[in-house]
Amino acid sequence: MGGGSGVRAPLQGGLPPSGPPVGAVVEIACDESGFSGTNLLHSTAPVITHASVDLATDEAVALITALRSGFRFSPHEFKSGHFLRRPGADEALEWFFAALTGRAHVHLIDKEFFLVTRIVDLLLTEPSYAAGTRLARDHHQTAVALHEAGHSAGSDWALFLSAFVDLVRMKRRLPVDLTVRRFFEARDALLGHRLGAAADAVLDGLDPRRVRALVARLDGDDRSVPPPLEPLLPALAETVLSWSDGRRQVLVTHDEQSALTADRLTRLQRALAGASVAGALPPGVSPLAGLLMVDSRDDPRVQVADLLAGVARRMPGIIDDRLRQPLPSRRDP
Repeated sequence: MGGGSGVRAPLQGGLPPSGPPVGAVVEIACDESGFSGTNLLHSTAPVITHASVDLATDEAVALITALRSGFRFSPHEFKSGHFLRRPGADEALEWFFAALTGRAHVHLIDKEFFLVTRIVDLLLTEPSYAAGTRLARDHHQTAVALHEAGHSAGSDWALFLSAFVDLVRMKRRLPVDLTVRRFFEARDALLGHRLGAAADAVLDGLDPRRVRALVARLDGDDRSVPPPLEPLLPALAETVLSWSDGRRQVLVTHDEQSALTADRLTRLQRALAGASVAGALPPGVSPLAGLLMVDSRDDPRVQVADLLAGVARRMPGIIDDRLRQPLPSRRDP
């Protein structure tokens, strides 16, 4: 939005399709809730949710209209906070979920666990845009072991994660020598707790030379390294892979997000094209057909995804299998 003039700034980012889709395609609309940029440890929202729906525009309008008429929601209440606080919310929520069964998907990210996966993916292996997704599961159990054991170290665990954030933060970073030293001091303090063979092996495997090399690549704007503190990219990848199921391309309409730059989306698109997922897509064809940015105020499909993401963030336990795996799209050609 521009100053007080009411003029909107042009949308940033996105990756328009480079040509017609290959074979079947499904169009989805997405939004997130709980995304706080690089503020992953000190946010009031420990979970990020990324929600998507395959509704057509008229279907989304009808759903919003039904909520407002049948359950008497006013326009300003079509946000998860208002939605969950008003009388009759339970009934409205059950109706909302039933209406979206098979038409929606929710991906949840624990911010702390995301940081642990980044430590493993960036500092122990060659960084990749496939990291943090089902396409790079080789080190997943390693991250799980470190995450589960780390909490027993109390404040030293929090200091270790904080030192990692300071190490890879792209802006306002302290001098490199200081951040590297603090990171390994925090690592050594964790090792003193004897967290167990699996967790200690991860910590022992952290090498100062490799860590310095990664920081140098980040400082040199090496864009082949995925942004260390941006969970929205692997979340988007998982969303696309879920809707594609190896059978079709996915065209995404997304609320504007500065993290989703054209360069990053291009690299993610290429990484997904190299996925060995059995299905109908020809080899080398990415399941991500493209991503278009919109202002959520202009797109009722994104408004529905926004409401779903907000409810899921506030009540993650309520998201069941109905909203974790989308069914074959009713709008499939």
